[in-house]
Amino acid sequence: MDWDTFREERRCAGRPFVVAHRGARLLEPENTLRAFLLALAQGADALETDLRFTADDELILFHDPTLERMTEGAGPVRKHTLAQIQALRTRRPDGGFSDARVPTLAELIKATGGQTPLLLELKDPLFLQRKYAQILIDVLEQGGVLRRSALVSFRFEHVLAVRAVHPDIPIGHITLKNPWPRRDAQLLGPFWPLMFLNPFYTAIAHRRGAIVAPLDPTPEPRLRFYLAWEVDAVLADDPGGVRQRIDALLAKPQR
Repeated sequence: MDWDTFREERRCAGRPFVVAHRGARLLEPENTLRAFLLALAQGADALETDLRFTADDELILFHDPTLERMTEGAGPVRKHTLAQIQALRTRRPDGGFSDARVPTLAELIKATGGQTPLLLELKDPLFLQRKYAQILIDVLEQGGVLRRSALVSFRFEHVLAVRAVHPDIPIGHITLKNPWPRRDAQLLGPFWPLMFLNPFYTAIAHRRGAIVAPLDPTPEPRLRFYLAWEVDAVLADDPGGVRQRIDALLAKPQR
């Protein structure tokens, strides 16, 4: 499955796809291969992760600009080499440390066999520079996952900068404020309260050919609404639990 056929395959599946938010992050250190592989074992359809550059220009899967929250290290990610970062233990959900390493994007692609759709959030402002946009495109092309990868960001100029290097890559926008679908994005991630401000959000987006995945990594209380609105995908901190809840809701007879 790739992003070009995502909506068609979603219709065939009869349910929104589950996108693991930083992997199965309630059970394993977020954005590690353990978290991602567990999420797939639990039934996740796609993986969401965050991209930043190390001091030696390697692309790693890491949410924060600094190391403190998720590793035993300290200081800006950009000030450390890949070797230095991968020597650090990562933090488990219970606060203890794990020997699971911070992975590179290339390592995730290899671990998933290049078969899993990836939703890549561009965190690093370096993506505005053509050199760094090209590094991302090269990694995706070498891994054979260019069409299985979609780029999203709160800062739309980041994804536009990468698209300028490769015009065919799907791009999307995450918003906390705009209750109307953006016209120039193929994927839309509205903060979930915006969906209630505009319950026609998905219908409008679909008429424009866009994919809707609300920004809501704990969607369980709102799954009934998402099913009714026919969103294309839901984020999940607990991909296994969310998948089971969707299946249970769809199994109930309609009144």
